[in-house]
Amino acid sequence: MTVVRRLARPLLAASFVSNGLDAFRHPAQRVEAARPLVDRVAEPLGLPRDPETFVRANGAAMAAAGTLFALGRLPRLSALVMALTLAPTAYAQHAFWQEKDPVRRRDQRRALVQDASLVGAALVAAVDTQGRPGLAWRSRHAVEQAERTAKRASRDAKRAGKQAKRAAQLETRYAVRTARSTARDAAASARSALPG
Repeated sequence: MTVVRRLARPLLAASFVSNGLDAFRHPAQRVEAARPLVDRVAEPLGLPRDPETFVRANGAAMAAAGTLFALGRLPRLSALVMALTLAPTAYAQHAFWQEKDPVRRRDQRRALVQDASLVGAALVAAVDTQGRPGLAWRSRHAVEQAERTAKRASRDAKRAGKQAKRAAQLETRYAVRTARSTARDAAASARSALPG
């Protein structure tokens, strides 16, 4: 792991761990904000309908994912979980469009943008392959390598076939010459053996 990743992961994860633990320990502050979202998504997704349980579970998942990410354990999966737990939280807590007071509206919009930035950072971390090629590249590379190997084998087989044909032609010519020479020698011996 590079030095940048070793430093950046805990820095990114700190906010998720802190917010997740706070949501788990003190869900009452977030229950009312979460209620409309929970009412909308709980039944189709098979989640608990109790907003407090939802807030606690979301907070626990966020804190656990942040901890794993900070430690470098399952970094891509934990980063994805961090993003998936923060997105609904940010939407529910920072509904700036519902605020009438311009100052609170501005503050809520700023908080939503900050949380959206954290979601984006977590998504970038979720696709980070740590400098190694991704699965798509490795698959494509393996296919290209197999195609090159097949072409090379085909060329080698053609070359071997041509060499075998040439060797067979040379052997045939040699055999014909040897047979003619032997026939001439036999004919000459036969003529010399005849009386007369």
